[in-house]
Amino acid sequence: MTHASRKRLGRRLAGACLLGAMAACGSAGARAAQIPVRVVVVVTFEIGKDTGDVPGEFQTWVEKLPLKQELPAPGTWHGVMRYNPDLQVLGIATGEGPEHMASAMTALVLDPRFDLRRTYFVLAGIAGIDPNFSSIGGAAWAPRVINGGLAHAIDAREIPSDWPDGYTPVQGSTPTDKPVPPLHSLSGDMEYTLNPALVGWAYNLTRSLALPDTPALKAIRARYVGYPQAQKPPAVLLGDTLSSETFWVGERMNRWAERWVGYWTEGKGTFATTAEEEIGLMQALTLQAQAGRVDPDRVLVLRTGSNFDMPPPGESAAELLKSEASEGGYSGYLPSVAAAYQVGSVVVRELALHWDRYADHVPGAPPARAGE
Repeated sequence: MTHASRKRLGRRLAGACLLGAMAACGSAGARAAQIPVRVVVVVTFEIGKDTGDVPGEFQTWVEKLPLKQELPAPGTWHGVMRYNPDLQVLGIATGEGPEHMASAMTALVLDPRFDLRRTYFVLAGIAGIDPNFSSIGGAAWAPRVINGGLAHAIDAREIPSDWPDGYTPVQGSTPTDKPVPPLHSLSGDMEYTLNPALVGWAYNLTRSLALPDTPALKAIRARYVGYPQAQKPPAVLLGDTLSSETFWVGERMNRWAERWVGYWTEGKGTFATTAEEEIGLMQALTLQAQAGRVDPDRVLVLRTGSNFDMPPPGESAAELLKSEASEGGYSGYLPSVAAAYQVGSVVVRELALHWDRYADHVPGAPPARAGE
């Protein structure tokens, strides 16, 4: 090797060492500057601004928790996250639909500003609610998330007469194929069971809350003659959520949803609410948990009923859609937005204010034994 070649090699090695040192320094600096997050509050939409106008799911959290500090949220629908440095609570509005949810959660978990390995995730949003389960304005902590979007579907005009509906598992050919196909396969993830101890703890912490009730809510639920659960005042309950990007409506679709939840949970589940995003949330967090970036046992899903998913007796599904549109939105919209914050914030504050208790020990779980 010539002297000139040795000098060029030396310069390249020195440059490589400098770049490596800079990368190491940057990595250490990023770790030193990480923003501590005890709880992530996950919502799906905001209507206008984050404060001062008609609230979406995000605004009440921003104004009341509060979440005053803005943080950029690159790669997400909303573009901005909100943070409370005293509680160390981060709020993110992901955008509607499972795709927006999955991409936003992945961007968040991979963001070098945060270490989320001990962080709790609380999805708090509005949903359609089954009148066989509860009333609009009511809240449900979900023990399970069921995928309502992945299926074979036959047009209603071609459903065989001996089928209950036109939906079959992608892995099967009839609505009630037995045994139930594998939940986790090449066809996707059909059911997620959340940490039962944590869900039970959140429910017990909030079950006695008196939720908002209004003359308008009373008038709406009075129309559901023959549905005793729908006619009760709003309450905090336990019930499973069905995640589907299609905004379905009607008595027959409601019967399908009840059957679908029962099918995939082999009779253990109870259909309560229907929304879009949970399957994206659970898929993203489950995959990131496999990489050790989050703890899947620290996830909660809360949904509050903004509308019934089927009409009252004597009214068609199309008439229900028309009436909801003419009233400017979901019949129980504002009470359900308020209930999502009222119920969810109790759990979020408890976790954040008693971090010494919950950082290393998930509430509701039995204490770890010596050596574990």
